[in-house]
Amino acid sequence: MGRNVPFQTLAMFLGLFLLIADYTKRRQPKNFPPGPLPLPFLGHILHMDVKQPHRTLEKLAGKYGNIFSLQLGNLPIVIVNGFQLVKEVLVHRGEYFLDRPQMPLIYEIFGTFGLIFSNGHSWKQHRRFALSTLRNFGLGKRSLEERIQEESRYLTDAIEEEKGQPFDPHFKINNAVSNIICSVTFGDRFEYHDSHFQKLLRLIDETLYLQGSIWSQLYNSFPTMMKWIPGPHHTIFKNWEKLKSFVREMTAKHREDWNPSETRDFIDCYLKEIAKADADSSFCEENLIVSTLDLFFAGTETTSTTIRWALLYMALYPDVQERVQAEIDAVIGQSRQPAMDDRDNMSYTNAVIHEVQRISNILPSSVPRMATSDTTLAGFYVPKGTLLIPNLTSVLFDKNEWETPHTFNPKHFLEDGQFKKRETFLPFSAGKRGCLGEPLARIELFLFFTALLQKFTFQAPKDVKLSLQFRVGITLCPQPYQICALSR
Repeated sequence: MGRNVPFQTLAMFLGLFLLIADYTKRRQPKNFPPGPLPLPFLGHILHMDVKQPHRTLEKLAGKYGNIFSLQLGNLPIVIVNGFQLVKEVLVHRGEYFLDRPQMPLIYEIFGTFGLIFSNGHSWKQHRRFALSTLRNFGLGKRSLEERIQEESRYLTDAIEEEKGQPFDPHFKINNAVSNIICSVTFGDRFEYHDSHFQKLLRLIDETLYLQGSIWSQLYNSFPTMMKWIPGPHHTIFKNWEKLKSFVREMTAKHREDWNPSETRDFIDCYLKEIAKADADSSFCEENLIVSTLDLFFAGTETTSTTIRWALLYMALYPDVQERVQAEIDAVIGQSRQPAMDDRDNMSYTNAVIHEVQRISNILPSSVPRMATSDTTLAGFYVPKGTLLIPNLTSVLFDKNEWETPHTFNPKHFLEDGQFKKRETFLPFSAGKRGCLGEPLARIELFLFFTALLQKFTFQAPKDVKLSLQFRVGITLCPQPYQICALSR
């Protein structure tokens, strides 16, 4: 018994030392935003509702106010809520919060490359390059609109083949939307029955789901330990490697018949940039792979998820669907395809699309930011390097801004029967780091949605009650559902 005392004493001292070390390490600076008491080592991980983390943030804002802090493992995070504060972070004082944090999981996959998670000189160069390349390949021009109209025909034909029987629209819609960004990045589209491309779309779906899971949060909080612990987080790394291989193959094919005087797509333009005598050092093969992937997955996931939500809401609100169809019939008719020129004459349809985006809230916390220097926010001290989350949910569901924030209501975007813009409509974020593909997404949402409602009436299968339950990943997307598309 006596021999055990030194070991027990040692264990007790060791435990005490670790607790003190942990406390010292996470002791927040003076006047840091308030938050709940963290647990040793874990911080607030157990506070989070993993199935609906945005609801947790809503509750904490109710208790601590529009700016509060959380600790996930060793990671201090400041959450900013409400339109005024979110706008201050994203726009008015955007320079102070321009960077992305280097989260361990993301860093492991992408390093400092790409359009979404890069910083500084490389980010500025690549964002400028991507915007000008998108414009060169039709953004804002008739040619891109025609490409989306053509893809709408392929999509409506594929849905027609279901003959009004229940089907899951997920990957048909994914494929259609993805084909638009694929035509810009790879110079080609993929058939809906192309099994290789379908596998890729499923791979993206699984990866984005896992990346928004608790496993991803645990990896970011305890990277050294999680490397050795088995779990789905390892699948994330494997999947991204497969996706990178796909882009590498596409790049290799482009190199084979590359002609610098005839650029066909984003990859060709990038290869031309690398080949320049005075090429910027940030333009390299690895950055090409990651930037193309960023365009590919951002240009697929968000828009297609919004359209899936839209069909669900139409089936659940048949009176809204009928009004949209009446407007389509009056403005466009059945003999021609919808065009962007129609949008100004279709206030109700435009309001419905905006309301779907608001209420489906597919990026509830936006993409994290990082303070680029010591600063203050709402009177609180925010040191350089602090990870900051602009909580878009708090803006899109603010009861002071929206008449019925938790109810689907197109009237939110109508005034005297005309479409009404709302400053608090921020699904694409805002400021210099706002969504690069916002103009493209807006065109796609209008043209795909109106083309689908022009041709079909969507309703629940017989004896099935459709649900608005969501699945949390990087995006909030509907739980898998089956729907019937009846030809009009």
